[in-house]
Amino acid sequence: MRVVIAEDNVLLSSGLELLLTAKGFDVAAIAQDAPGFVAAVTEHRPDVTIVDVRLPPSFRDEGLRAALRVRRRYPGLPVLVLSQYVEQQYASELISDGRGGVGYLLKDRVSRVSEFVDALRRVAAGGTVMDPEVIAQLLTRRAHDPIDDLTPREREVLALMSAGEDNAAIAARLVITENAVHKHIGNIFAKLGLSPDDSGHRRVLAVLTYLSRRP
Repeated sequence: MRVVIAEDNVLLSSGLELLLTAKGFDVAAIAQDAPGFVAAVTEHRPDVTIVDVRLPPSFRDEGLRAALRVRRRYPGLPVLVLSQYVEQQYASELISDGRGGVGYLLKDRVSRVSEFVDALRRVAAGGTVMDPEVIAQLLTRRAHDPIDDLTPREREVLALMSAGEDNAAIAARLVITENAVHKHIGNIFAKLGLSPDDSGHRRVLAVLTYLSRRP
């Protein structure tokens, strides 16, 4: 089973390589930054990948965003995120694509080698493995729920978005113009704090916000 690792900490990446090799994995490449990870995946087409969230140069969320890029390029490519941090925005998108083959473990909470190896195998087989702390943080609501700021019409639009309807279908259902739908969606994005920088992800993030607060 071929593995590509994205980890800038040399000691940790070397330790992972030794561990996985001993367990019968083939470590095809170790990348220390996001572009190197994307290139390694393209070259080796691994069976599973291990990715740290924070990679050079800014050490923010480059690793997780790179994982999303390769998942879009190779749908269903198994990704196990191994990090010290829970990056809520992009983690939600990674988990929500419905294809499986996703894991998110916190480095400090991995207590046994056997559990980690088992988690990696389950992700490679298309399963989902989540640290309970990751789930807790992803589901934590802010004290003020931004959904409460939406008008009744905006909530109707968001509900139809969550059902998978496109703008034309929403307009037909609500008997309004597509331009009106577009304006409502713009208002929803603004009230949920989804900036234009997230233009490729705002729709799914808005839906996740809506679904996470439903009883």
